Amino acid sequence: MKKTTDILKTNIQNAKSGNQIAFSALLNTFWNDVYGFQLIRTKNENDAEDITIRTFSKAFDKINTYDDSYEFKTWLITISKNIHVDLIRKRKRNIVESTDIGNKDVIKKVLDDAPSAEDQLIIEQNLANLLADIKKLKPHYQKVINLRYFNELSYADIATELNEPINNVKVKLLRAKKLLAEIIENKK
Repeated sequence: MKKTTDILKTNIQNAKSGNQIAFSALLNTFWNDVYGFQLIRTKNENDAEDITIRTFSKAFDKINTYDDSYEFKTWLITISKNIHVDLIRKRKRNIVESTDIGNKDVIKKVLDDAPSAEDQLIIEQNLANLLADIKKLKPHYQKVINLRYFNELSYADIATELNEPINNVKVKLLRAKKLLAEIIENKK
């Protein structure tokens, strides 16, 4: 238990220094706690996931304000609660204002260059398998993967495209890659 606590403290300190690996470790450690908490509150997987992504984005953005006299998990849950309350208020306000927000679901296809017939066949098979695996992800994860790796957009460009803060994009992409890796690993 002490070793786990020491690792957690080290990860928090490293995250405060801007270490992305430490951020990933904290995300992996506490994702299920925050997501599960929000799933119980919202009773909606998409809302729970969105709030969890926003929670980690905000937490990573404000990591230097974390006071280690409190449990890190408690700090994350508090952020999560506040984001959920803000979301409810925003939805109520939108209903009152009758604001309609249109969806921007644009899917772009990327073509590969063909070096040789054999290489082309291998590339097509591998790409087809990868695209099939990507399609197993939720649509918002598919989109962020496509924008980053197929359209080769920067984090800032993706944030602009999705109209989201850059930290949300980073967290979504990190989560999407983790879920995609699990899908590929489970096929083996």
